[in-house]
Amino acid sequence: MSYSFKYYFVVIIGWLLMSSSSIDAQLSPSYYASTCPLLVLIVRQGMRQAVRKEPRMAASILRLFFHDCFVNGCDGSILLDDTANFTGEQNAFPNRNSVRGMDVIDDIKTRVERVCSNTVSCADILALAAREGVLSLGGPLWPVPLGRRDSTTASQSDANRDLPSPSSDLATLISRFANKGLSATDMTALSGAHTLGLSQCLNFRTHIYNDTNIDATFATTRQANCPFAGGDTNLAPFDATQNRFDNNYFGQLVNKRGLLHSDQELFNGGSQDSLVTTYSNRQFRFFNDFASAMVKMGNISPLTGTNGQIRKSCGVVN
Repeated sequence: MSYSFKYYFVVIIGWLLMSSSSIDAQLSPSYYASTCPLLVLIVRQGMRQAVRKEPRMAASILRLFFHDCFVNGCDGSILLDDTANFTGEQNAFPNRNSVRGMDVIDDIKTRVERVCSNTVSCADILALAAREGVLSLGGPLWPVPLGRRDSTTASQSDANRDLPSPSSDLATLISRFANKGLSATDMTALSGAHTLGLSQCLNFRTHIYNDTNIDATFATTRQANCPFAGGDTNLAPFDATQNRFDNNYFGQLVNKRGLLHSDQELFNGGSQDSLVTTYSNRQFRFFNDFASAMVKMGNISPLTGTNGQIRKSCGVVN
């Protein structure tokens, strides 16, 4: 049995097991089978074009989905733009000047509307786009349960409260994820999303200048592009393979080369050290756990039935 076949076989079996218990019965990967059968192909094409243009976009869309789901569920609320009469989540402290990719989702939504008008929610498009971005850079496949509806509200205060900080310690990370029904294993696997993309100097400055659980050479390298003062928006990659979804992130943690304080907390003499070591040696195990955790995260408090709406434009309420 080939590696690829074994991997996808395990993913499918895992999905069948989860379908009987933890997945909301109102969500289904085949939700749009009759009403918008081309949906997955449209989203896949849109994401592959976006990632070819800018590989970092896969990480941005994945982060956008994470920051959506952690604030009152996977309801597309993060996509709502601020107006004179509406305050959304995009300018909450964890999102301000960093959350990105809304234009990509808008573009995909426009394409979907041409084929399946007033049918597919922005929340579902974002969930599919997150998977397609990961797949486009060599990451795992997972089934995306669909049928979410879009929120008509957003909460900047909840975003400030619920989203983990780059300075979070391990206990805080475990607690924040547990509050959303995700285990410590889910938390560590999902943190592996940092195998992709970049972070701003503002988020890792304290770690590279003040922390002791960091490789000295690595800290010096990062300090060259992140001065002690200024340069807040200067960027650095989370790992050396920033445009490939793999397990390199965990190897860097083992070598004390995590970019954020919260990254290195996963391997700092605590409860996740053994799992990080396993992931660093067994990419298959990381991929499997990541796929499982993504399904669970995508099921956080979805709006279904007659709740919410199907937005015509992702940035504004109908």
